[in-house]
Amino acid sequence: MIRIQDACGKTGKALAVRLLPDTDLIEGIEEACRKNGIRHAYVTCFGSFKQCGYMYLVPKEDAKVKAGYGDVITRNGPVEFLNGTGVVCQNNDQYDTHFHATMCDRYGTVFGGHIVKGTTPALTTVDLIVLEIQDVKMLRVADEETALTQFYPIQDEQ
Repeated sequence: MIRIQDACGKTGKALAVRLLPDTDLIEGIEEACRKNGIRHAYVTCFGSFKQCGYMYLVPKEDAKVKAGYGDVITRNGPVEFLNGTGVVCQNNDQYDTHFHATMCDRYGTVFGGHIVKGTTPALTTVDLIVLEIQDVKMLRVADEETALTQFYPIQDEQ
C-alpha cells in the first residue's frame, strides 16, 4: 500500500543567512523568512550551538500510533551542529517550522532529533540556505490518523 499527500510547486527566492551568536535556530530561521516575505520553505544548515534542546520519538502505549515525542533533552555546549534540515510551514497563519538536526558533543558523540524552538542558540554561527517554495501551501496541522501535528502540503491555487 502506498499513500501520499503531495502538492507540486516550484522554488522561488534562494536566501543565504548567517545566524549570529545567541540567535535561536528556529526563531532566526522564521525571522529571516518573515523579513524576506517567505511563508513556505526548505532549509538546510550547519554551525555550532551554545546548547541545544531536542526530542525524539519514544514508545508510548497510550498514543494512537504507539509512539510520540519524549521529554525535551537539553545538552550544554559547545555543540557542533553537523547538519540540519527542515520545512518552514504555517499553522493558523503563524510560522511553524519542523526541524531535525544531527549534532555532536566535545567528545564526538553524535546525537540528534527534533529541535525545540527557543532552546537552541548559536555559539559562533549557523550558516543556512533557505529555498522558498511557491505554489504550495506547506501547513502543519493536527492529524486525526496519528493524533500528532503533521506536515500537510496542499496546492496553492492563487
